[in-house]
Amino acid sequence: MGQYGKSLGLVLAAGLLIAASGVRTGIEAWQKGDHAAAVAAWRPFAAAGDADAAFNLGQAYRLGKGVPLDLAQAQILFEQAARKGHVDAATTLGVLIFQSGNRAASMRWLRQAADAGEPRAMLLYGTALYNGDGVETDRSAAYAYVSRSAAQGFEPARAALADLDAVLALKLRQEGIAQAQEMAAAEREQPPLVVETSSTGTSTAKLSKPRPTSIVKARPVAAAATGKWRIQLGAFGQRSGAQALFGRLRGKLAGRQAYYIPAGNMVRLQAGPFASRAEAVAACARLAGQGCFPVAPR
Repeated sequence: MGQYGKSLGLVLAAGLLIAASGVRTGIEAWQKGDHAAAVAAWRPFAAAGDADAAFNLGQAYRLGKGVPLDLAQAQILFEQAARKGHVDAATTLGVLIFQSGNRAASMRWLRQAADAGEPRAMLLYGTALYNGDGVETDRSAAYAYVSRSAAQGFEPARAALADLDAVLALKLRQEGIAQAQEMAAAEREQPPLVVETSSTGTSTAKLSKPRPTSIVKARPVAAAATGKWRIQLGAFGQRSGAQALFGRLRGKLAGRQAYYIPAGNMVRLQAGPFASRAEAVAACARLAGQGCFPVAPR
């Protein structure tokens, strides 16, 4: 390796460290409630191509914090990060596209995240495989993805797996288990982040998994004081968007009603009531890949 190659490798490694430091600065500001400062910290690194910064900036646009709510811009940023292998970005992008109605297009990103071992994506993609929703039906593969998600302790996946155990033939479940074992082995073989310098002095960074500087998450909002469980189905810039989604899902909700919860400049769509958390989780599992999680009563 020539001296030029060594120098270039050191410069690239230093650049990665600087980007990580800048993203962490934004996270610290976000956690203090200074969303504008967080956005300002992430924006230059996102523009320079840093996947973590792009993902976090996308979350800011998705939530309308520090910037105006802009789901189209959020989608652009999530795709920028997902194309670099950012697993959370691929999952969130897949859900956004799915909710927009383009289910077939969403499967590319959900599968990318699922194959990287992200439990939410594995459940969503597995459910889509079972129902043939945006992808060709493959119920043994569906069992594999859902069981891998459940093995990571993801509660909605455990409920969905119990449902699959009740309806799938033993042969399909056995095939699914074999596929799940192959997935687990492939995941263990993924390499860490490395900076490689070739004999010609060309350096490249290989990122197999997202760095731990993407921690801005959308937090569940507690339900109104009804004494009943609900499920949350999405967040929208306008009430009409929430109403349209509920209209599409109404037939799968067994007569549950919609709740439109104001949250700043957004509207959260919830449905219920449900008698228990288990009932709410089961309802999410039946919604064929719709982004969904249970909301506890106050």
